[in-house]
Amino acid sequence: MTKKHVSSSSKTGRKVAASRTTFAQPARRFTIGTAGMSKLNAVEGITQSASSRAMFADFEHSGKSAEERRRAIVAKHARKG
Repeated sequence: MTKKHVSSSSKTGRKVAASRTTFAQPARRFTIGTAGMSKLNAVEGITQSASSRAMFADFEHSGKSAEERRRAIVAKHARKG
């Protein structure tokens, strides 16, 4: 009769066979919309200025691409001088 080598899992503390191989699951991604992000920011105590709210509303109204939005945000918040 042969013995299996048994080790303890660091996450759960359960005993698992050493020959068992586990693979990491790929990260699941999702996008938080404007309303969800506003709620998340409220929890963190962060508020948007009126000009930022207007800028994001313009993005939605004009249908700007993600790259165009990034450029506009960087241009607004880049250090001047």
